[in-house]
Amino acid sequence: MKSLEQRVLDYIGKMRLLQPGDRVGVAVSGGADSVALLHLLSSTRGKLGIQLLVVHFDHRLRGAESDADADFVSDLARSLAIPLVIGREDVAAAVKQNKWNLEDGARRLRYAFFERVVRNGQATRIGVAHTADDQAETVLAHLIRGTGPTGLAGIHPVGDFVVRPLLAIRREELRGYLRRQRQTWREDSTNLDEQRVRARIRARLLPLLEREFSPGVVGRFSELARLAGEEQVFWNALTDERFQALFRRNDHGWSIQTGDLIAPMKVPAASLKQNTWESSEAAVVKPVTQHLIRRVYQELRGSRQGLAARHVEQVIELASFPGSGRRAELPGGVIVENNFGDLTFALHKHGNAAQKPASRSSASREYAYTVELPGRGCATVSVPELQRRFRLKLIDWTFAERETIEGCSALDADRLRMPLILRNWRPGDAYRPRGRRQIHKLKQMFAAGRIPVRDRAGWPILESGGQIVWALGMPAAREFSADEGTAIGVVIEEERL
Repeated sequence: MKSLEQRVLDYIGKMRLLQPGDRVGVAVSGGADSVALLHLLSSTRGKLGIQLLVVHFDHRLRGAESDADADFVSDLARSLAIPLVIGREDVAAAVKQNKWNLEDGARRLRYAFFERVVRNGQATRIGVAHTADDQAETVLAHLIRGTGPTGLAGIHPVGDFVVRPLLAIRREELRGYLRRQRQTWREDSTNLDEQRVRARIRARLLPLLEREFSPGVVGRFSELARLAGEEQVFWNALTDERFQALFRRNDHGWSIQTGDLIAPMKVPAASLKQNTWESSEAAVVKPVTQHLIRRVYQELRGSRQGLAARHVEQVIELASFPGSGRRAELPGGVIVENNFGDLTFALHKHGNAAQKPASRSSASREYAYTVELPGRGCATVSVPELQRRFRLKLIDWTFAERETIEGCSALDADRLRMPLILRNWRPGDAYRPRGRRQIHKLKQMFAAGRIPVRDRAGWPILESGGQIVWALGMPAAREFSADEGTAIGVVIEEERL
C-alpha cells in the first residue's frame, strides 16, 4: 500500500496542482488538517521542486485562544525552518459593518489575505487543507440547503490561486499521521458548536450515514463531487463561448436579444425527434440559457451568491413573453429589463432592487439649460447628467449645404424664439413632427423608435418660447423645421463628454 506522502504526491500530479518552482503558501490555522498539510509538503518539497511559506490568518474572534493559535503556528514554522506571514483582522467588526454572515465574512477576509500574499509576490499558490470529509460535508450541506448540479461539485481541487492537495484524504488518517510524527495540533472550539449546520453534519449526520447505511459514503460523496466538477468544466467552457458570442457590453451593463437567450444554440432536428420528454428547441437548450443567466449575473456582481433557481426562471419568463418595459428585480440590485426584444442586465449602484428605476431616473436626470444662440458659429451646452455635450451649429442654408446634411433634423434659426431651453423629457410632452399632420406624444414616439424605458427620463428636448421644437433622434417640429425658404439653419450635434 502506498504511503500517505506518495498518495498526496500522486494526487498533486494527477490534478496538476503544483509545478516545480512554485512558492507555496501553506494556510496553517493550527488545526490537525492544516498542520498535516504543512508536514506533508515539507517532507515532499524536494520531489515537488517547490518552496514553502507558512501563512496564518488571525480572525481575532476567540481572544486568548486566537493568540495561542498564532503562537503555535509561529513555533511550528520556526521548527521546520519555513518563513511565516501572519495576517490579522477584526472579523467581528467587519461582519457587523457589512452585515455578513459570520462564517461567510470570516472566509471572505481570510481569502482576501491569501490573495494579497500572492499579489505581493510572496507566493504563487496557496495550499489549503480541505479533506475528503470536508468535501462530503459540503455536498451534504448543499443538498440540505437545496442545490443544482453546480453545487454537487462541492469543493474544487484548484481555484484561481488556491490548491487543495488533501481533498482525497480522510481527516482521521491525517490525525494518525500526526500522531506517528509526534506532532501536536490545536483544536478550534467553534468547530464543536452544533448550532452551525456544518458542525451538526460533521458530528451527527456523516457518522450516522457511515454507521447505518454505508461505511464508504464519504468516498462516494467525494466521487460524486469529482464527476460533477468535471461536468462543470465542460459547462464553463460552453457558457463562456456562448456568452462571448451573444452578449453585448453597453453603458448600463450587458444586453442580449431575447431570442438568443431562449435559443442560445442550434439543435439538430434529429436530436429533437429523439427527445421524448420535450421536443421544443428552447426546452432542449434551457440548461444553456440558465447557465448564461448565472454567468451574466456573476459578471455584474462578482459572484452568483443569492441567485436562486426561481430568479433564473423569472428572467426566462421575462424573455419569453413580448412587451417592452417589463422588468425583473434580482438579488443584489441586478435589474433586468425587456426593451423591444432586447434584454438588458444592469446593476443598480446602490444595490436596492426594490426601488423603481423611474423614481431614481427622474431624480438623477432632471436638467434644464438655457441656450444663447450666437450670430454665427455654434453654441455648446454640456449636460453632465447624461455625460453628453450638444452643439447647436448655425449654417448658411444653401442648396449645396442641404445636400451635405441630407436627412438631418435641422431647425430654421429665424423661427426660433427665446428662451431656448435644453431640458429632459417630461410626461405629457408632445409636438407635431415634420412630415406629420397630427401632434404626437413623445412617449408614443419613444415606443415607435424603440427607445428603452430606462433612457427616456433624461431624453434631450429643446424648447423655443415654451414650445418643443426638437427631440434627439426625432424629426424636428413641423413649424420650426428648415426648408427651402430658410436662410440660416440650426443643426444639433451630440458627443460624449
